[in-house]
Amino acid sequence: MRIPSLQNADSRLVLALAFAVLLLLPACSINVKKDKTGAEKKVDIETPVGGIHVTNNADVRDVGLPVYPGARVKEKGDEGEEKSANVNISSGLFGLKVVAIEYESDDPPEKLIAYYKDQLKKYGNVLECHTSRHGGHVNIEKSPRDSEGSRDVKCDSNDSGRTVELKVGTEDNQHVVAIEPRDKGCDFALVYVKTRGKDTI
Repeated sequence: MRIPSLQNADSRLVLALAFAVLLLLPACSINVKKDKTGAEKKVDIETPVGGIHVTNNADVRDVGLPVYPGARVKEKGDEGEEKSANVNISSGLFGLKVVAIEYESDDPPEKLIAYYKDQLKKYGNVLECHTSRHGGHVNIEKSPRDSEGSRDVKCDSNDSGRTVELKVGTEDNQHVVAIEPRDKGCDFALVYVKTRGKDTI
């Protein structure tokens, strides 16, 4: 799965945290759990400065949205890439939670767009954005923090691509549904992103 990417200011904090983990690796506690086939399913890393927890068995309840009726979780890709992930990074300086799951449905995109617009409205004003990117590759834009705090989400681009991204919330706490048409039906991704900086602890 192509995990949503954070851009601008907070991505530097993620890199700094990852570098700190490497420096403190001798003081780390690393726990890897495997599934029945021996594939890594969950990784927990605890360091003196924070923790990193990654699992490829995300729970849709953590996204805060229901699964469209009749939809199926997408199988692994041709190169073995996972179609669901739950990533948590926490430290005293920065926190990041990303939950993303990809599905497929035999229904046309219009039905899913209407369904998820209704489901998302409980979180606020729903934006309908169009992009040429594939539905499983959702970009999460992050503006530098200012005195006003987190900003409302916005569309990343104004192209007329076939993939529809429904977005709601703020840059620090957002829900995204990306819907991409197929020959029959569509693929879609449910994504929840929550970030925090030192000033929002």
